[in-house]
Amino acid sequence: MNSAAALYSGFIILGVLLLGIFAAAEVQSENYENIRQAIAVRGEMYTVFSAMQDVETGQRGYLLTGNKAYLGPYNNALPVIDSGLRFLAQALEGSPGDQKTFATFRDLAAQKLVVTDATIARREAGETSEAVALVMAGSGKSIMDGVRTTMASLLASQKERMATGFRLAELSAQWLRGGAMGAVLVIAGLAFVSFTRIRRQLGLVTAGRDDLFDAHKKLIVEGEQQEKLAAQLRQSQKMEALGQLTGGLAHDFNNMLAVIVSSLSIIKRRMARGEVDIARYLDGAMDGAERAATLTSRLLTFSRQQPLSPELLDPNKMVAGMSELLHRTLGETACVETVLAAGLWRTHVDASQLENSILNLALNARDAMPGGGNLTIETSNAHLNDEYASTNKDVPPGQYVLIAVTDTGVGMAPQLIEKAFDPFFTTKQTGKGTGLGLSQVYGFVKQSGGHVSVYSEPGHGTTFKLYLPRSYLDEARAIVLAPTEAVRPGHASEIILVVEDDKRVRQLSVDALRELGYTVVHADDGAAALRQLEATPQVDLLFTDIVMPGINGRELATIATRRHPELRVLYTSGYVPNAVVHNATLGPFEDLITKPFTIDQLARKVRQVFNRPVTAATGLAAGASRLAGPLTAPAQVV
Repeated sequence: MNSAAALYSGFIILGVLLLGIFAAAEVQSENYENIRQAIAVRGEMYTVFSAMQDVETGQRGYLLTGNKAYLGPYNNALPVIDSGLRFLAQALEGSPGDQKTFATFRDLAAQKLVVTDATIARREAGETSEAVALVMAGSGKSIMDGVRTTMASLLASQKERMATGFRLAELSAQWLRGGAMGAVLVIAGLAFVSFTRIRRQLGLVTAGRDDLFDAHKKLIVEGEQQEKLAAQLRQSQKMEALGQLTGGLAHDFNNMLAVIVSSLSIIKRRMARGEVDIARYLDGAMDGAERAATLTSRLLTFSRQQPLSPELLDPNKMVAGMSELLHRTLGETACVETVLAAGLWRTHVDASQLENSILNLALNARDAMPGGGNLTIETSNAHLNDEYASTNKDVPPGQYVLIAVTDTGVGMAPQLIEKAFDPFFTTKQTGKGTGLGLSQVYGFVKQSGGHVSVYSEPGHGTTFKLYLPRSYLDEARAIVLAPTEAVRPGHASEIILVVEDDKRVRQLSVDALRELGYTVVHADDGAAALRQLEATPQVDLLFTDIVMPGINGRELATIATRRHPELRVLYTSGYVPNAVVHNATLGPFEDLITKPFTIDQLARKVRQVFNRPVTAATGLAAGASRLAGPLTAPAQVV
């Protein structure tokens, strides 16, 4: 017999022995319970009999003396007899023979109590001779003799029950001892066989370990070589992407700067000659500057550094509201259809960025359908499970709002899908696109905590799916001005403190706000701004850059609003790192205008901040401030 068969046989025998031990233990437990029950019955029989003797004693004392004090043992014995008889009736339920004997015992006890009660009742009525006559009749003695006889029979039965229980318990104990000894022997045999088998297997493992060690050395050498090759490949890809990014960026910015520089040069020459026909050149310079600002915004969105202003949003209303715009933008060759899901969840994202993303996807779809086709925008609720998240990097599982944009265009090959979101990658002709549209969509969705996927079949069309996190918020919308609403000009009684470390930007902001009718004071850093606030406590609005040396804009706002709770705050920045704005996202009560901005945009934003009621949440919550750098910079007041 080999070792494996011996182990299997040993475990089977051990199992049989353990089952036998368990059965014997159960039998022994039942026997001990029977013994305990028999002992309890015997004890209760003696208790009941003793109580009946107390009844008889109390009766005779009262008959002889007429003193009711002798009835004390009688009265005390009655509840003892009653509870004892109930216990015995329950304890003897499983023994038919004992139940019959006990029934006789219980009847005799009841008769004894009836006779005793009758004699006591006659003695209480003054019929002493009649009471004595009842006792002398001998019925009470006859009943007690019957009680003793039935009690002796029950005691003998319980004694036999105890003897039987002790005999069976001893047999069970012998089986337990034998089974335990057998189990010990079997376990010892199994241990010996297992030890022999393990020692043999250990030898094989040791030999295999040596082989694996040699193979591991070879793999380390090969891995180092593969890592060197992979590093070279990554460096090559990195340089290629960087070259593509800088090349596209330089091309677009040079075009825009050419428009701006040329326009300004012509304006300068004409103004030197006293000519005033410069409006179209001013418009050209402004257009170039706005295009440059848009390109910068797209780059920030792609790098996920663009500050967002999220709000609670119903995607169905947004898509429905964009339908007419898409019809006009895409032209008559594209048939636009929207399929809106009922019961769609809400999401918490930047509305303007989502609109831009949908518009970007729609424009790409139009370009992919040169001969016309169908564009479908569909919304639905979606759940990305753990399995999907495990196969898609940076996608947390959970509930999402899905916006899918599908076209019937030329489609994309797999190698194009892999590069679709790369910056400046485009399949369009030169001058037809910057290659930043899809990268902007990707950056916005990722920055919002969502996910983007694309599916395409060459010759059949493409579907882009935007998964935006479901929102459970129920927040009040901020007060905003409609784009077409006229902006009320500022008033000299409204004082604004401008804080900007760049001298030229600060002066332009001051001039623009004064042009709008506001009273303006300014400072070139946070320390000077705090001193200016002490000197001019009636300041209504703090207009501060975020990224400044020393005390940055957020720290300045924290300190200032703590000292002046009624102070409103408006931030500005051209680049907002995550360390300054939480996750590159503004809070619900924080306002920001990004550089560059026009005077109209500034007017609208400042008026929006002034229109909002001042609350404890306006600006920054106190408590997170930290002061950095000495307060030495001078303040400037104009």
